[in-house]
Amino acid sequence: MAPKSELGSKRKLSSRSKDSTSKKPKYEKRPPPPRADEEDGVSDDDDFDDAPDHDDEGGAPLSGKKAHKKSDKPGPSKNQGGETGKDFEKGQTSRESHQKQKQLAQDRKANKPLADELTRTKKLWERLRRKSHVPKEERNKLVEELFAITTGRMKEFVLKHDAVRVVQTAIKYSTPERRKMIAKELQGTYPLLAESRYAKFLIGKLIIEGDTEVRDLIVPEFYGRVRKMINHPEASWILDDIYRGVASKEQKAILLREWYGPDTFLFRGKGEGETPPTAELSVILENDPGKRGPIMKYLMDLTNQLIQKKMTGFTMLHDAMYQYYTNVNAGSDEAKEYMEMIKEDENGDLLKNMAFTKNGAHLVCLLLAHGTAKDRKQILKTYKDTFQLMSADPHGHLIILSAYDTIDDTVLTSKSIILELLGKAGQNEVSNIVTLANDPNARLTIRYLLEGASKGLFDGSHASDLQLLEQIWEIRKTTSKKDPEVRRKELVTALSPSLLAAIASSPEDLTATSFGCQLVTEALFSCVGDKSEALKAVASTAGGDPDAEPLEESEENEVVAASPPSPHISKISHGGRMFKTLISGGRFDKSSHKVVPCDPPLHFADTLYPVIKEHIISWATGPSSFVVLNLLEADDFSHGEELRKSLKKHKKQLEKAATEETAEQKAAREAVKSNGEVESSAKKGKRAGAKKEKPIGNMGSKLLLEKL
Repeated sequence: MAPKSELGSKRKLSSRSKDSTSKKPKYEKRPPPPRADEEDGVSDDDDFDDAPDHDDEGGAPLSGKKAHKKSDKPGPSKNQGGETGKDFEKGQTSRESHQKQKQLAQDRKANKPLADELTRTKKLWERLRRKSHVPKEERNKLVEELFAITTGRMKEFVLKHDAVRVVQTAIKYSTPERRKMIAKELQGTYPLLAESRYAKFLIGKLIIEGDTEVRDLIVPEFYGRVRKMINHPEASWILDDIYRGVASKEQKAILLREWYGPDTFLFRGKGEGETPPTAELSVILENDPGKRGPIMKYLMDLTNQLIQKKMTGFTMLHDAMYQYYTNVNAGSDEAKEYMEMIKEDENGDLLKNMAFTKNGAHLVCLLLAHGTAKDRKQILKTYKDTFQLMSADPHGHLIILSAYDTIDDTVLTSKSIILELLGKAGQNEVSNIVTLANDPNARLTIRYLLEGASKGLFDGSHASDLQLLEQIWEIRKTTSKKDPEVRRKELVTALSPSLLAAIASSPEDLTATSFGCQLVTEALFSCVGDKSEALKAVASTAGGDPDAEPLEESEENEVVAASPPSPHISKISHGGRMFKTLISGGRFDKSSHKVVPCDPPLHFADTLYPVIKEHIISWATGPSSFVVLNLLEADDFSHGEELRKSLKKHKKQLEKAATEETAEQKAAREAVKSNGEVESSAKKGKRAGAKKEKPIGNMGSKLLLEKL
């Protein structure tokens, strides 16, 4: 227990006592400044001679007995000017003390190495960074001066946070030879620069502005340091950027091999006659099966370490995870443990980041294929509010396609994916469908359900997608119960109402592009439900005179069109193909050379003819003449005789169109003629074969004449 006297003093302190004997001087207010007459009597020489050394830095002491003795009563006091002030050491005012501290800081900077050079280079940088305000001649002189200062001392500059930007500017305006000079001068410091908060951008600048020689100077310095760098908060990002963007195939393999352990990195095969290093874990384990245990454990530990630290956005990490999962047996304890490790990520950042890298997306597709119904449901839940972004990604859309093929609960799939892709009813649903239809990647997430894995959908740019899907189809034979065709039809049923409503409400937007016309065609063939309104809306786009000039913006309209007015749909190739396919009533089967009609039949010919009847000759003699030909050949067309009579009345116009050169043929001939003059000199002296003469005239009109 403390004595009562001490307790009493504590109570006094709690009542804001300003006693000078308090043991907490940092809470006290400084005593008031002395009066003017007292300041005049102070001798500066005496005071500064007696002052301790640490007072030379300026500022008032935190606690001093002399200052307390000057005032018996606590509280502020006023000087002659009537202003409240603070008492600073040896009679200094606040302004004088601040100026002294500022001067001391400047003196300390001036005493540092390269002080004058740093000051000058900063001034040069301030001028150079305003590119548009500096004439080219002046900029060249400034760059020359900058190189004169920094050459030979680059390492000293780049390790200073306020000078590294100067070197970046030098790289920006330097020649290729000087960039190589800078890269060589900085050799040996790149791992250290990568760990710097500011200097790491210098490495990126060198690689972006430099060539392969500069790259080959920088990347090898990271060999053997991958584990340390990938765990560093700064170095990890520059390492992954180099791995993903600029490293060669061999360099990527060497960097990724370090994830398998130090032994795998050291013995990577680089001598003469040896095969180049590979990062394929299956090949490494096949050559040395005895090291499987240590390699898999090392890879698992390093992966788990980054996941626990929430550092999950690295392409290198996703590549390493893919290598691990593809080298464990499906259904084994290792595979189950790996699945749980990925699912246990709290915020789902790992799965979301994996969706936007190649091997990361492939790994998620395999997890969906091998996983249980519970695993698949949790993966879908993680991607909530991300499917639209994923659909337009070159890799993320594959996860959506794999979910279509593997998840048996189609109600869950339609609510989680389809509803988010298309949007809720009345909330930008039409604009979302138009966007999906015209995006080269997102269009697959809609049309895949309608037409399956057709070659027209999976063209050359998406050939690898089809290879992965074939792998998924093989796996789902043992992990999914529902028949694939039943699953697809159920998803089409969920998709149909939104698609048909969008076609009926905005046919012009969807038929304005080639991809849009393809979606409209496939939707009308495959969707379930009443299609009459959608068919009428598509037919209405063919209205109007094909030969009329497109209407331009009126003068009263202040908004000027950004693009020229679109031509009539009959003048556009994809529009004619759409009408021709819809009239045929089904898809063309190349194996049987027949059209496979859809069920129920569309009877689109009877819907289209009343719309184009008034201008049927313009259609028959124009670019979309095959549409009229298909009308004549359609079995379900009820106005065949009427159309035939109408064409016979204008037989001369058909004959003229069949024999005269079309606008497209004329443009092609002129283009060939202009190119032929250039190529003739190259082919001179060589024996040229006989050229086939291209047919002249409208081929659709010719065939119509034969039908008549």
